[in-house]
Parts: sequence; C-alpha cells; structure tokens
Amino acid sequence: MHHHRLHQWEHDHVFGQDQKRSGETPTLIVVGLTLTMMVWEIVAGIVYGSMALLADGLHMGSHAVALGIAVFAYAFARKNASNRQFSFGTGKVNALGGFTGAVLLAGFALYMAIESIGRFINPVTISFDGAIFVAVIGLAVNGVSAWLLGGEDHHHGHNHDHQHHGHHDHNRRAAFLHVVADALTSVLAIVALLAGKYAGWNWMDPLMGLVGAALITHWSWHLLKDTSGVLLDQQRTDLEEEVKNAVEDGDTRISDLHLWNIGPNIHAAIVSVVSHKPALPDVYRQRIQAACQSLVHVTVESQCCIDESQPASVRTDSGNS
Repeated sequence: MHHHRLHQWEHDHVFGQDQKRSGETPTLIVVGLTLTMMVWEIVAGIVYGSMALLADGLHMGSHAVALGIAVFAYAFARKNASNRQFSFGTGKVNALGGFTGAVLLAGFALYMAIESIGRFINPVTISFDGAIFVAVIGLAVNGVSAWLLGGEDHHHGHNHDHQHHGHHDHNRRAAFLHVVADALTSVLAIVALLAGKYAGWNWMDPLMGLVGAALITHWSWHLLKDTSGVLLDQQRTDLEEEVKNAVEDGDTRISDLHLWNIGPNIHAAIVSVVSHKPALPDVYRQRIQAACQSLVHVTVESQCCIDESQPASVRTDSGNS
C-alpha cells in the first residue's frame, strides 16, 4: 500500500476534549467569589475571636486552591487535546483535578477535627453579632456558587457521545462538593454562633467543627474512590456485556477484552475475537460502536482458530467514527 493513502485509516485522539466544558466558566466565577469571601471570613474570624468563622474561612481557602486546580485542569485538557504525547487524549486530566481536590478536602477535614478538639479544651471569647453576620454572607455566597456549579449543561455539544458528560465530569463534581461542604460549614458555624449567643452553649462551636470534618471526610473518600478508578484504568465491567452481545454468536468468541475510561463518559476498548470464520476486524468494530456509543476508540484483533495450522492474525485500529 502506498503511504499517501494511509490518511484514510488515521485518526485523531481528541474525542471532544478540545470543547469548552460546561463547568469551566462557572468554576472561574466561583473561584473569584470564594477567594473574596475567604479573605473576609478569615479577617472577621480573627477580629471577632470566632474560631467557627476562622475555620469556615480557612475551609473556603482550601477550596479556592482546589477550584483553582479544577480550572487549570479544564484549560490544560483543552489546550493539549491534540497533543500526540497523550496517547488517549487529555480526558483523564479531569479526573486528576478531581482527585487532587479530594486529597485537599481530606486534609482540611483532618485540620478541622484537630482544631475543634483544641477548642473544647481552650474556649475562645466571641463577638457573636459580627461573626453571625459574616457567616450568613458566607452562606449566601456558597448558595450562589452551588447554583452556578450544580446546574446541568443544557447546551450539549454537537457530539452525541458527550451528551451526558455532566454526570461524569469529575472536575465539576469536585468543585460542586467543595461548595456544598463550604455551605455546610457555614450553616454549622451559624448554628453554633446562635447557640452560643442565646443559650451560652459555647461547646456547640467545636462540636459543629467535628460534625463538619466527619461529613467532609465521607465525601472526599467517595470522590477519591471514583477518580482513582479512572486514573488506574479500572475495567468497566458494566460495559463488558454490551460488547459481548454485539460480537459473540455461536462460533465467534471474545478471548480478551479491555474496557476503560479515557475521559468523562468516554471509553476505549481493546478486543480480541476468535472464530473459525472471522469477519474483518472493521465489521466487529462497527458492531461494537453501534451497541456502545461512549466507546470512542476501539481496537479489534480477529484470529482464526484452525487446529492444524498456525492461526492467521489480522489487526485494525480505529478511532472516532
């Protein structure tokens, strides 16, 4: 075959990762809001002597860093979508952003727990009115942020494969969870401050810190589990059946199957097919992609099982079709 005809068999590995994601602009706005509120809460926490408010401010600070990572991950994935050094495109940068955010979240939960125990031992005098006012403003900012990040993408791209990426956008989910955790600690801070002001229950403040720490640890654990699965090419057993049904019949069998995530709701597969009368690999590939829309990169190897002679082997590699 002449090399100049090879282009019809070649393909890119972009898979829509160069498109601006729905979460990117809202995340950028949220980073700005969070940073402003963080500075105000930390300063107010020190001035009013409220450890609940200071913890809420520091909590926001950790999230501003995490959200910053999320924005970087979006931009990096888009900028490098066509970079050939990323063998399956840049979809996993998203999961890496989410993973890093979850690690930060876990670290902050630990800090909150230690700080809360410290406050049980050494209570602090609090200027309740000012602290409550700032905490309420903080909650309002969290509400706006959660609304910006939580809305599903209603402007789906032209590519149907990516229609449901909102559900699997780890970055956006990490950012959203950060904001929800922030809102929660703001609520806990307000409750603790009100209890201290009107009932004299100063122990409520550190208690709410411990409750918040426990909830945040729970969330970050789930996010770590999900994103690490993507980063470690965890086998997508839920898709195996679809691929098997598309290929296997009385004679044809799948001898080897690899299915994994290469981005938010986009997958790749390597399939080895054995048959006495194998069809062309292209036939199997088309059947697989018709059955499973999210498989954007499918490599098929078909082998003929002839007992007497050496098995013939043909390979094909295909991408977006």
